[in-house]
Amino acid sequence: MFLSVFDMFKVGIGPSSSHTMGPMVAAARFLDLLRASPFQPHGLRASLHGSLAFTGVGHATDRATILGLAGFAPDTYDAARAEDALHQIRQTCRITPPGLPSLQFDPERDLTFDYGPALPGHANGMILRATDAQGDVILQETYYSIGGGFVLTEAELQSTTAEKKKPRADVPYPFETATEMLAMAKESGLSIAAMKRANELRFRSATELDQGITRLWQVMSACIDRGMAGSGILPGGLKVRRRAAGIHAQLQAERGLNMQAPHTINDWMSLYAMAVNEENAAGGQVVTAPTNGAAGVVPAVIRYWLDHVPGAAPSRVGEFLLTAAAIGGLCKHNASISGAECGCQAEVGSAAAMAAAGLCSVLGGTPEQVENAAEIALEHHLGMTCDPVKGLVQVPCIERNGLGAIKAVSAASLSMRGDGQHLVSLDACIETMRQTGRDMHEKYKETSLGGLAVNVPNC
Repeated sequence: MFLSVFDMFKVGIGPSSSHTMGPMVAAARFLDLLRASPFQPHGLRASLHGSLAFTGVGHATDRATILGLAGFAPDTYDAARAEDALHQIRQTCRITPPGLPSLQFDPERDLTFDYGPALPGHANGMILRATDAQGDVILQETYYSIGGGFVLTEAELQSTTAEKKKPRADVPYPFETATEMLAMAKESGLSIAAMKRANELRFRSATELDQGITRLWQVMSACIDRGMAGSGILPGGLKVRRRAAGIHAQLQAERGLNMQAPHTINDWMSLYAMAVNEENAAGGQVVTAPTNGAAGVVPAVIRYWLDHVPGAAPSRVGEFLLTAAAIGGLCKHNASISGAECGCQAEVGSAAAMAAAGLCSVLGGTPEQVENAAEIALEHHLGMTCDPVKGLVQVPCIERNGLGAIKAVSAASLSMRGDGQHLVSLDACIETMRQTGRDMHEKYKETSLGGLAVNVPNC
């Protein structure tokens, strides 16, 4: 199993990696199929299923699908150009993808939300079709957005179980479980970050790796700064106010006061995370970590470490992110990072485990302590549901990231007080998350049909 740091951390747009970025990526893949097809297309159609239908409007899935079919991509997204394109498509009922002729596409008619049973492969399913001049389907593909911006076709999804039985990835340290990871660390004498780095260098140069990681942190840090400066009401109709700027101003005013309470440091952690997730809710540029709904936890803990912990050095952010990516890869490979599949335990829970591991590593923790930190953070998110009010990535998502960051720091600190020996392993915790997600009722898995989503007024 090998998942790159650039698989776990992707530059994209809000509000959702699975519901916004994933459909946009799926649409781009369909355009590639269409360009290679011998048929002459006349029109396009799209249908959204399962969670993509139930919370699609709140997660901007409709917009993302349309823009993806128009040639937009998450990592190069231009908001102003996108708005112009959407306006033009709605006015003309035509869409002109790069490298293809102008195609008929009426957003009101050709984009449908199917509220029936989900497609069999995953809760986040969509079907894209191309039609000829008579309206007959000439090309069709089913895509599943499986969390974190990862997209698989129906055939690819069916082969994933078989892939787990294939020979190990061709990397120096091909660990697929935390137990294997610790054994390899002990045998090699390397840290988790060093093993992860060696694996990455199998596919790219050291310069490419370092530059890519530097960009990830630049985007994360800039997102925090924008969030702390933003103001106004978040889009979507819940009338949720941006709070990060006000909290930041209060905390700045309190700095240096002799009577400042020690627990105020928790407010700084929450601030950084909330700033990111307010930007995400507004459709801004974020880094999936491992998803958009959980994008605030990892950068918040990094910023906390850099700004508030003596001895922190920006040069070690790469170590933090490589360690976090190793843990996130285990969560994804052996369970899920998708809220629609396993609830928010898979999103904020995995993010907290990643952040706890990264922080423990840069604080000097052993591989055993790092694994323990990740387990503590994930264990205490088990069973967490995904129940976004009105299908928006706002309530409870924004504050939940703040609390996830606090739990991550606490988990790392607790682990550093011990020797890494503990009763519950990270592997056992990840497997418990998988089983809990399997047993969790569908209404608590990003459908907005249960929990806070039905007990809080939506207007």
